[in-house]
Amino acid sequence: MDPLLIAALSGVVGLALGVVGMYAFRVSEKQRGAGIDVDEPSMPAGATEVLASLGLAYIVVDTVDGVVRANPAAYAFGLVRGHTVVHQQLLKLTARVRGDGVIIDQEHELARGLQGETSLVVHLRVAPLGDEYILVLADDRTEFSRIEAVRNDFVANVSHELKTPVGAISLLAETIEDAADDDVAVRRFTQRLHKESRRLAALVQDIIELSRVQGKNVVHAGRPVDLEDVIADAADRSRLPAEAKNIELKIGGALPHRVHGDADQLAMAFRNLIDNAVRYSPESTRVGIGLSSRDGIAQVTITDQGIGIAKEDQERIFERFYRVDAARSRQTGGTGLGLSIVKHVITNHGGEVALWSQQGRGSTFTVRLPELDESLDTLEGLGRGLAELPEATVRTAIHRSASRHSAENPAPQRAGEGGNA
Repeated sequence: MDPLLIAALSGVVGLALGVVGMYAFRVSEKQRGAGIDVDEPSMPAGATEVLASLGLAYIVVDTVDGVVRANPAAYAFGLVRGHTVVHQQLLKLTARVRGDGVIIDQEHELARGLQGETSLVVHLRVAPLGDEYILVLADDRTEFSRIEAVRNDFVANVSHELKTPVGAISLLAETIEDAADDDVAVRRFTQRLHKESRRLAALVQDIIELSRVQGKNVVHAGRPVDLEDVIADAADRSRLPAEAKNIELKIGGALPHRVHGDADQLAMAFRNLIDNAVRYSPESTRVGIGLSSRDGIAQVTITDQGIGIAKEDQERIFERFYRVDAARSRQTGGTGLGLSIVKHVITNHGGEVALWSQQGRGSTFTVRLPELDESLDTLEGLGRGLAELPEATVRTAIHRSASRHSAENPAPQRAGEGGNA
């Protein structure tokens, strides 16, 4: 047979075998692909619904810590950004759970904000979810932790402050007993004993008043209050100590509208401010009390001609038990709680208190409170009507009114400069 013919036939047969082999390969691949059962990791049935009903921030991550699911709270708290877990503390906890299969319950303080300028205290519960996922539940405990810290700090401060007069009273009592035969010494130590007793009584009373202020809701329990009457009564109570130092108490201006609140609390706040002005003013000076009203805001300024307050102390002046001059406060009988009580009272009434002071030129405390719209006061029901409104609505309205006026009047006016005192 002709070799060329044999070669041609071989080529045709080879080509046919190649085509058949290619077709068989493709058919085999299709059959094999159709028969593969891809075992995709999946969340347990109903897990999504349960997570949505918890009311907590949650994150679900996969085997490489990619965020599979997260609710808006997790993004709001800054725990998640895009599909990434932000904090290394969380990633360490998910790695432990993935490796050991345990459930972890811990509390962490996490940085919050783009630059970590604030912090967030969260209770974290990290647990396996199905075969491939890790669940992170986060409960915001920031406010609870803050309140707990304030409470512990308050208890520690009270304990420290009470030890001083109690220890002094105990020591003076022993001294009087030892000097029973010396009438002059007994009288001298008895006078000091009375002084320490009064100081202890004042401290206990201030602690009681501060607790009462913090626990009362003036939005629901308050009534229309005439601030002029409140301030006149507060000034009368400080008149005797003022006269003893030849200090003139002068009230000027007027407040044509009432405010909503607790008259006793407001009287206590203004009494503390006026009492402080008298206490820390030198003899033969003047304490001015200016009253004014503008844009629905009642403003009261209390100005003294005392030694003033240093700039570095002004930011802390409203802290509990903070004293600019501890030795001077002991001499004047101050407890360090008066201005803290003022701050709480005015804040509870939706207002604000500000301080202007220069050393050697005295101090001015300015209180601003939102006034009532008397046209709404029918059937003596304004207080009742406010009480029936949601508390958040009332507080928001009051805060906005006070904030707007504060923005328009950033600098407290010294009493006497506007003809008010």
